[in-house]
Amino acid sequence: MTVESVAVIGCGYWGKNLVRTMSALGALAAVADAHRPAAEAMAASYGVPARSVDEIMQDKTITGVVIASSAPTHAALAAEALLAGKHVFVEKPLALTVMEAERLKSLADQQKRGLMVGHLMQYHPCYQELKRLVRAGEFGALRHIYSQRLNLGKLRTEENVLWSFAPHDLSMILGLVEAMPETVTAHGFSALTPGVADQVTVGMTFPSGMRAEVMVSWLHPTKEQKLVVVGENMMAVLDDTAPWEKKLALYRHRIEWQGKTPTPIKAEAEYVVLAQDEPLKRECQQFLEVCAGAVPITDAAEGIRVLKMLAAAEKAMAGEKNMAALPGVFVHDTAVVDDGAVVGKGTKIWHFSHVLKGVTIGADCVIGQNVMIGPDVAVGNRCKIQNNVSLYKGVTLEDGVFCGPSCVFTNVNTPRAEIERKDEYRATRVGRGATIGANATIICGHDIGEYALIGAGSVITKPVPPHALMVGNPARQIGWVSHAGERLGAELTCPREGRVYEIIDGQLRERQDATRAKKTTTG
Repeated sequence: MTVESVAVIGCGYWGKNLVRTMSALGALAAVADAHRPAAEAMAASYGVPARSVDEIMQDKTITGVVIASSAPTHAALAAEALLAGKHVFVEKPLALTVMEAERLKSLADQQKRGLMVGHLMQYHPCYQELKRLVRAGEFGALRHIYSQRLNLGKLRTEENVLWSFAPHDLSMILGLVEAMPETVTAHGFSALTPGVADQVTVGMTFPSGMRAEVMVSWLHPTKEQKLVVVGENMMAVLDDTAPWEKKLALYRHRIEWQGKTPTPIKAEAEYVVLAQDEPLKRECQQFLEVCAGAVPITDAAEGIRVLKMLAAAEKAMAGEKNMAALPGVFVHDTAVVDDGAVVGKGTKIWHFSHVLKGVTIGADCVIGQNVMIGPDVAVGNRCKIQNNVSLYKGVTLEDGVFCGPSCVFTNVNTPRAEIERKDEYRATRVGRGATIGANATIICGHDIGEYALIGAGSVITKPVPPHALMVGNPARQIGWVSHAGERLGAELTCPREGRVYEIIDGQLRERQDATRAKKTTTG
C-alpha cells in the first residue's frame, strides 16, 4: 500500500476529524464534499487536492475511501467505491436499512475488498480492556448492562437521536454479550422537530436472561457518556467524560444474603490505568490495516448486527411487531408481522413477506420471500413455504407441509371483483407431511391428505387421499408415495426407509407387522 492512498468523502461535522487523523497518519490523498468550498478549505489546510467523487473512484492510486457524508448517501457511495475496487470505511451507520447493508457486505465479498463501519468506541482502549476482562471471566455471568449517552449536542432534523447516538452503545453491548437479544422495547419523544425523537430509551433481553438498557438524548444540560456493566463477581463503569486515569473503574462489590434479605458489601473503586491513545487514531489505523488485507473489528457483519438493533428499536417505538418482539424468531428487516399474529420459536420469515393478524405459525418453519399469510391462517410446525406463495383465510397447513415456489391456493370458487363473497370462503386443509410442487394450484374446498405429493404445475380439483401422487391438469392419481416422499413400486416398499405398505379399502396404509430394513443413503 502506498503512503498516500486514502481519500475522505465528506468534510463536515465528523469528516473533518477523519481528514485530520488520516493526514496525521500520512495516508491522506484527497478530499471531497458535496459543498465544494468545504472541500477546498480542507484541502488547503492539509495540502491535498479537492477532487470530485468520480475522480476519486477512477484514481487507481487511491486504495481506500472513507465515507463521512450524510447518512442517506452512505450505501450508494460505499457500493460505488467497492465496484471501483476500493477498500471502504463508512462512518456509522453503514446504511439506513439492513437490506442495503447486506448488499454491501455481499458486494465487498464479491470484490474481495475490505468493508468497515465507524463504531468508534470499539477502538477505545478502556472498552477493549473491559471486553477482555468480560471474556476472561472476571465478571462471571453478566447480569445487567446499561449506558447513557447524553449531551446538548448537534441537533439533527434528518435523523433521530436513536440513529445519531445509539449505534456506539448498541455496538459496545453486543460486543460484550456476544449475542443478539430475544426482545427489544423502545420509547422516545420529540420536543423540537415533530416525528424526530430527541430522547430514546431502548431495553433488551438476551437469551441468558441478562438485560440491557440504552438511553440517548441530545437535549441534556450536561455531557454524559457512561457504560455500566454488572456481573455476578464484579461491576465496572466506563465514563468517557472522566480524566483518562479514571475512565475505567472496577468495583468488586458483592451481594450477601442475610436470611431472605440481600445485602450489598461495597468495595472501593479500582481504576484501570492504560496507556493513553486516541480511539479515532486507532480506528483509522485499523482501516489502513484493512487496506493491506486485515479483517476489522467493526466489519460489515458487526455493522449489520447494529443496524438490526436500530431497526428493531425503531419499530418498537412505532408499536410494530418485529423480530425482536418475537422471542427466538427471525424476521427480515423488510418483512412485516402484524399485531395479533403468533409465531413459534425458531421460525424464519424472509424478505418482503407479510404475516397478517390472527395467523398462527408453529415452531421451526421457514417462510420464504414475498409470502403472504392470513388473516386467520394456521400453519403447523416445521413447515417450509417457498417464495411467492399466498395462504388466504380458510387454508390450514398441518405439521411438516412443504409448499413449493409460486404454488397457489384459492378460497372462492367463482370470484368477481365487483361482488363481495367473503361469506363464501371454502376451507382447505393440507395434511401432515404433504408436498405441493412448484406452480401447482389447489382449488379451494378440496383437502389434501397427509404425506400426499402434488406434482409441479398440477391443478387439484378434488380431494386428495393420503400418500397419493397427483399430476396433471386436472390432476389425477398416478401412484403412491411413502412417508419419505419416494414413489412406491409394485412391492409397496419405500426405497429410502424400507417401510412396507399395503392398500386397504383404496387407502395406503403402513404394514405394522412388516420389518423395516432402513437403507443408508448418502448426499
